[in-house]
Amino acid sequence: MLKKITVDQLVIGMHLKEFCGSWMDHPFWRTGFVITDPKDLATIRASAIREVWIDCSKGLDVPPGESVVSEVETEEAVDAELQEEVAVHRDIAPVSAQQELARAAKICNQSRAAVLSMFEEARMGKTVDSGGAKQLVQEIADSVSRNPGALISLARLKTADDYTYMHSVAVCAMMVALAKQLGLNEEETRSAGLAGLMHDLGKAAMPMSVLNKPGKLTEAEFSIIKTHPEEGYRLLQNSGGADPVVMDVCLHHHEKMDGSGYPHGLKGDEISLFAKMGAVCDVYDAITSNRPYKAGWDPAESLRKMAEWASGHFDGKVFQAFVKSLGIYPIGSLVRLSSGRLGVVVEQTAKSLTTPCVKVFYSTKSQMRILPEVVDLSRPGTTEKIVSREEPAKWKFTDLDELWSGTPGNY
Repeated sequence: MLKKITVDQLVIGMHLKEFCGSWMDHPFWRTGFVITDPKDLATIRASAIREVWIDCSKGLDVPPGESVVSEVETEEAVDAELQEEVAVHRDIAPVSAQQELARAAKICNQSRAAVLSMFEEARMGKTVDSGGAKQLVQEIADSVSRNPGALISLARLKTADDYTYMHSVAVCAMMVALAKQLGLNEEETRSAGLAGLMHDLGKAAMPMSVLNKPGKLTEAEFSIIKTHPEEGYRLLQNSGGADPVVMDVCLHHHEKMDGSGYPHGLKGDEISLFAKMGAVCDVYDAITSNRPYKAGWDPAESLRKMAEWASGHFDGKVFQAFVKSLGIYPIGSLVRLSSGRLGVVVEQTAKSLTTPCVKVFYSTKSQMRILPEVVDLSRPGTTEKIVSREEPAKWKFTDLDELWSGTPGNY
């Protein structure tokens, strides 16, 4: 029997099946565990969560005669009720990137902790909790619905130490945005997001000395890292009940269209649509992120280089959709305008991929900083246009990320 009770009715020994409410409102990334620690009980009661589901077949029941909020016989009934609750409270009304950034920063921080826990549990041989992961994907997908660029851009600002975990969050967000661009349905979009979140799960089985090596890997070390798709597939298989899309992307996101990828050397149509999507999102985040051995490339420059690789590496239709989902000049790109001013892209606009909003802050004519000003290149009557991408390293600007995100350093 599954019962919904108030958090005040929770006691040590009860099996917590699900939290009622938003994933962002509770402090645990996973559910489905017996409460054994008084600290966990206190943390739940101190959170914004007011009701939970317990499974009486796996833990203590409420005392005889004590009333409960509701009770059902099956897990499907709980899932249906939770989905109804989520649907009522979901907020997906479009907002500007600047409006979404604060909420996206909170999602990024909690997502990092969740993915870190997921990887640690996988290292210890515990089963992967896809239920908790699905809630996380829903929060990320809702952020992408409100504004596609905010969370995707923010997740790029990961530190080198956070790369493995935040890379999963970034790829999840990009997979959702790409799925929407390709016109996939809601179920397929959720599967794509979940696949993005878990595509690198196999890295949990890699030696930490190799995974976190600050320099370039040796041939032997790279051979070890190349086993992570199969290790991730094995972990998901052992957990049971994993989404087939997630398993496919986990195993095949390093395959290339020309057959030069791994682990199976698949080519062309032998690679599924979802794995093709995973390949594009994985590479983009990898080359735009700071790593221990190299600085990340500018977003617009990264897309240009990926276009050069596209014929052998990526599916053309998927890559074109990916560019449309981010914009030719993604948020954070350094550009030169026809006036000679330099600026950083802060927002995409609906009119055209070539007319984003740009925060100008430097005059190349006077060779000095100017008062920052946001210019909407899509606005009627605007005479300025982007004439080139610029290489941030050439100009030695150290505050580009702060200029577009409004926050110093990493979120």
